[in-house]
Amino acid sequence: MAENQNSVGLVKALGLFTVTMLVIGSVVGSGIFKNPSSMAALVGSPEILMLVWVGAGVVTLFGALTIAEIASVIPATGGQYEYFRKIYGDQTAFVYGWSLFFVIQTGSIASITYVFSYYLDSIVPLWTLPESTWQSFAIPLPFGTIYPLNEIGIKIATSSVIVLLTVINIVGVKEGGRLQNILTVSKVSAIVALIIGAFFFGTGNTVNFTADSLKGVPTGMALVSAIVLTMNKALWAYDGWNTVTAIAGETHEPQRTIPRALMLGSISILIIYLLINLAYLFVLDIDKVAASDSVAADVAGIAFGPIGLTFVAVAVMISTMGTSNGTILQSARIFYAMSVDKLFFKGMKRVSTKFHTPYTALIWQGAWSCLLVFSGTFDMLTEMLIFVSWAFYGLAAFGVFLLRKRMPDAPRPYRVWGYPTVPVTFVVFAGFFLIFSLFTDIQTYLEAKAHGEDRVINSVYGLFILATAIPGYLFFRTSSRRLR
Repeated sequence: MAENQNSVGLVKALGLFTVTMLVIGSVVGSGIFKNPSSMAALVGSPEILMLVWVGAGVVTLFGALTIAEIASVIPATGGQYEYFRKIYGDQTAFVYGWSLFFVIQTGSIASITYVFSYYLDSIVPLWTLPESTWQSFAIPLPFGTIYPLNEIGIKIATSSVIVLLTVINIVGVKEGGRLQNILTVSKVSAIVALIIGAFFFGTGNTVNFTADSLKGVPTGMALVSAIVLTMNKALWAYDGWNTVTAIAGETHEPQRTIPRALMLGSISILIIYLLINLAYLFVLDIDKVAASDSVAADVAGIAFGPIGLTFVAVAVMISTMGTSNGTILQSARIFYAMSVDKLFFKGMKRVSTKFHTPYTALIWQGAWSCLLVFSGTFDMLTEMLIFVSWAFYGLAAFGVFLLRKRMPDAPRPYRVWGYPTVPVTFVVFAGFFLIFSLFTDIQTYLEAKAHGEDRVINSVYGLFILATAIPGYLFFRTSSRRLR
């Protein structure tokens, strides 16, 4: 079983500081630098915008508090995969792990690292091919056409960074953790510098905190749709906090360390996001934030002058590299645990006798991420499965009630604060978010179709992609029985 991971070579090398840095580093990526503009354009109100960031942060904190109790009861490598396996059975756990490998986590690694290379390109122009050349290598798919050679320099740089980070994490979990500490401290320092620069060196006005857009604020169902879409973007910026549970087998005192790291990390992220958004709004009014192609760069330019653009580019590069490193380190442990349980490719359970890391899981994960980079479908796929991700979040949180009923006497070094209100609130929110996301997706699809635009219903397509896990589960389950 996956709980016996230490017997096959994994070592406990991570403490509270590193695990907390993994929580922060895996969440704070490019979203906080680019999402505020589109969010401001949707709601047109600085107060609603800030309420959405607060709401998403509180919901994330409630989720972290809830999952923390489960982590204290089931401190196993594989994290949420192991929770699903014990609470709901192998099939649900497999579907979760399958979606992580083929789309959610590898897609996140690809898309986040792509942002790194995009900003690198703004400093050092990367190689490109003539449009006629990359268009001649088009590959048609049911949901669109992909162009593997488009932005070839950025894609090569992205894949190179993924390979580099994968190699560092193969060399050792302690080395991956040290890199994460450096990158997370650096990214938080850069964000703090931007906040200080905005408030003390920029030309701002507190009136911007309450002045609505000159274009007006949506009302009625239009406002509901705008808030749902805005919340979706905010939750994406907060996403990734739960992945840290996957490294429990390599953490000192995981029953205590993982819950503490989840709480400290989630609270820190909420504070960081609120302060940086206030800094944006202090320097730029809601309309300028909405119109900005790079709100962080515009604010940095006002605060630091011409060097501001370079400052933001470097800050985003550090931020996205840290997020990618954290995702690479943690996610591979899930696929390793699945392989140990004979529910995934058997080669992924191999552990390096020299470095004590699941090197094959890391290699497979890196290879698939690079393939998604060249396909160019990573953003499309991850958008489709944001809907499904929240179904998993809701299921995981509901598990705290089932565990208390089934295992009332199990040791619980941490019990969720505010039980049952906190987990109930999170589960109910997840349910309503799924319903409104589906409604908004269908509405957006119909509007696009009315204007003659091609578009898929992301949530429905996401469920379709998820359904591919069923034949996969039957294959691996049948194969494992033959080997017994």
